[in-house]
Amino acid sequence: MPNSHPASLFPNKTQVLTIPHEFALSGTKVLLRKEGNRLIVDSIPPGSLLSLLTTLEDITDNFADIDEGLLPLDEIVL
Repeated sequence: MPNSHPASLFPNKTQVLTIPHEFALSGTKVLLRKEGNRLIVDSIPPGSLLSLLTTLEDITDNFADIDEGLLPLDEIVL
């Protein structure tokens, strides 16, 4: 596989992955997402909106259904 390098996983309280120097990312924060068996790691630039959003707590409020009681929309045909 081009641009790949074997790495080791170390069990701890969480799982630790050492990243080889040639794959080093800039910054101090990353965004992880899983797609099937793949773990995708994206660098989050400092000062970005995404960087700010990762520091906020999840919203757990139940918002009112603002469409409740409205008539259904008419289909617009052009």
